[in-house]
Amino acid sequence: MAHSRTAKKNIRKNEARRERNRAAIAAMRSQVKRVRAAVAAGDRASAAREFAKAQQLADKAAKRNRVHKNAASRIKSRLAAAVNSLAAAGK
Repeated sequence: MAHSRTAKKNIRKNEARRERNRAAIAAMRSQVKRVRAAVAAGDRASAAREFAKAQQLADKAAKRNRVHKNAASRIKSRLAAAVNSLAAAGK
């Protein structure tokens, strides 16, 4: 257990940061699931709309070091491929 005032404050700060990080990651993952659900349903318009939001959340999480930039890039790439496969299948 922390004894000094600064150590106690750091514990509070770390916990607050942890909660913010978890919330941002959870929001990103939920958005990714929405994109995948739209792709599975075959809804091109909805998938494209949800993909734009997922892309934004992934970029923001990477910018703030909540996820690694390569992980965010990989997520966006895989979602883009899934959304584009709908467009290709529809032609």
